[in-house]
Amino acid sequence: MTPQADGSTDVLAGLVERVTFHNAENGFCVLRVKARGHRDLVTLVGHAAMISAGEWVTASGTWINDRTHGLQFKAQFLKTHAPSTVEGIEKYLGSGMIRGIGPVYARRLVKCFGTDVFDIIEATPERLREVEGIGPVRAAKITAGWSDQKVIREIMVFLHQHGVGTARAVRIFKTYGTDSVQVMSENPYRLARDIRGIGFRTADMIAEKLGIEKTAMIRLRAGVSFALAEAMGDGHCGLPRTELIGLAEKLLEVPAEMIVRAMQEELVEGSVTAGRVGDADCIFLTGLYQAERAIAERLLQIRTGDPPWPDIDADKALPWIEQKTGLKLASSQADAVRLALRSKVTVITGGPGVGKTTIVNSILRILAAKGVKLLLCAPTGRAAKRMSEATDMEARTIHRLLEFDPKAFGFKRNDENPLDCDLLVVDESSMVDVLLMQSLIKAVPTTAALLIVGDIDQLPSVGPGQVLADIIGSDAVPVVRLTEVFRQAAQSKIITTAHAINAGRMPDLAPPDGEADFYFVPASDPEQAVPRIVELVSKRIPRRFGFDPIKDIQVLCPMNRGGVGARSLNIELQAALNPPGDKKVERFGWAFAPGDKVMQIENDYDKEVYNGDIGMIEDVDADEGEVAVKFDGRTVAFALGELDTLVPAYATTIHKSQGSEYPAVVIPMMTQHYAMLQRNLIYTGVTRGRKLVVLVGQKKAVAIAVRNISGRRRWSKLDEWLAAARSS
Repeated sequence: MTPQADGSTDVLAGLVERVTFHNAENGFCVLRVKARGHRDLVTLVGHAAMISAGEWVTASGTWINDRTHGLQFKAQFLKTHAPSTVEGIEKYLGSGMIRGIGPVYARRLVKCFGTDVFDIIEATPERLREVEGIGPVRAAKITAGWSDQKVIREIMVFLHQHGVGTARAVRIFKTYGTDSVQVMSENPYRLARDIRGIGFRTADMIAEKLGIEKTAMIRLRAGVSFALAEAMGDGHCGLPRTELIGLAEKLLEVPAEMIVRAMQEELVEGSVTAGRVGDADCIFLTGLYQAERAIAERLLQIRTGDPPWPDIDADKALPWIEQKTGLKLASSQADAVRLALRSKVTVITGGPGVGKTTIVNSILRILAAKGVKLLLCAPTGRAAKRMSEATDMEARTIHRLLEFDPKAFGFKRNDENPLDCDLLVVDESSMVDVLLMQSLIKAVPTTAALLIVGDIDQLPSVGPGQVLADIIGSDAVPVVRLTEVFRQAAQSKIITTAHAINAGRMPDLAPPDGEADFYFVPASDPEQAVPRIVELVSKRIPRRFGFDPIKDIQVLCPMNRGGVGARSLNIELQAALNPPGDKKVERFGWAFAPGDKVMQIENDYDKEVYNGDIGMIEDVDADEGEVAVKFDGRTVAFALGELDTLVPAYATTIHKSQGSEYPAVVIPMMTQHYAMLQRNLIYTGVTRGRKLVVLVGQKKAVAIAVRNISGRRRWSKLDEWLAAARSS
């Protein structure tokens, strides 16, 4: 039978032979199906929250003739069923959907129990022990895995009934467990609030199917909070009232007066809080409003009083430290050390090569000699490691320092159980958002001193607020601004380029005479740029400079999307540097194989791996359904269903690279990244490279980025809280 690509609605049913692609974010999948009534395998394109080889699918949709991929069945609706044939069952069990069963055990189970295998797992799991190699531990794992799948199936049926084919069933189950259906029925808007990847629109669609009116207060109130949460994603702690009403109006498609009523209810309940920023009347998410106020109050408490060490004579301490280190301090550096020795709170800010590390080291060594208890921290593992190497003292991530407790989902260190220190040093503070800073500053004893170090010209934190900029802008605490680039650092073209960019000057992109640490490689369009980047990373840079193409070279992109974005480049670089062999698994639209460089994209407190951490895949075990990843010398196991928190990291975004440094960095700069081309973005990218930076692309794109300082204003109130206290 030859299908007609005429756009008429049709029904297709068959066995999934292979899952060619599956994106867990939106459920989009490309399947190869052995369909009823078709001799050859059929390509089916549709959406499913989870799908596995061996499952039976029923789909309704249309046949289309895709110019690139040929004839396909495009499903508007897709329903999966547990397989019923021996062949389908073996394929399904062997696909890694159920932990503890890989291809080997799938074959043994089917050989032993035939088509009754699902009944055995469910009704008489003790019989699994009859299969060679299955002991009590594996049997328990299989039983638990099967019951999870069953609940997810029930959730899927419920979602399908309400027209949601793309729902993130696994995430819903992980969040709500067996209460999933009840939660969704009572208040579907909780999904948008609680589950990454399910937006307000999806929750709204479920609500509509459940018969919840467009003008229902539950919907309008959820819409107000959701609009603020969207703004938080752009770094805001709140929004001007008129802007928020406009955003919610667009989102909810209801008159403004209804939104004002819903906002009033949210204000009464306390989910949101009214406040002013300058002349603007703003509405804040209450948690962020309180967090900014708490940071200001605690910082001002810490600021008062004398430092927790006896008076130090700087005229004696400075020559002593110069003799110890063999480094002569410039007058600006000496002034910074003097200030920090007599202040309880000090901020040190400046770009690369201005001597921040020298100053911090001098302060730490002088205080250590006086027996002062020191603690050092930074927002990311890589930043903490760099700090340890630079100071020869232990530095921890903020999460480790505060002793995160996954069970209580909070920090053990707080105002009731403060940190044991006389001085806390926070490095890379431009990355610290409002909520993390609140937790950190709460745990600093009011008797201790605080030294905040960072580069104010870098990108602000990914999370809400602009803590470092607000503290500096408030004039409430002493600030050292370092601008002088020292002679040794000025010999580095990376550093001179970074400072030129920061000053709004076009950097010198001409080919250098002889060896240098900064280069510009022209590429007129994405078609030219991609192969050049792949060749630079895989051949030219390793050959000329001896860098390992996977471990030492990092491609940093202005954005994820587009032909020269991180996603597309990851596919190209993975194929060139570590083509997957037999031991690969494909999940969530990516292939994972031993030797791959990967990045964690959300905080996992149980595993102690955090957003932005980079690791290397050591092993892929399909039978155990696990992937072993090494992060900073520590091996962490991921179940196949958890791989949606990992992405290949041959290329990543500049935002994700904050706080990290790499021996060599390659940065595509194309006008197609126009939306993201800003001065602080290119400056942050260039300053990530320690020994080599290569820009690839168009001079025009570099010029756009250098000129553009418009970086969107962030609505935050911390500087006002601090300034008000200063003047009172």
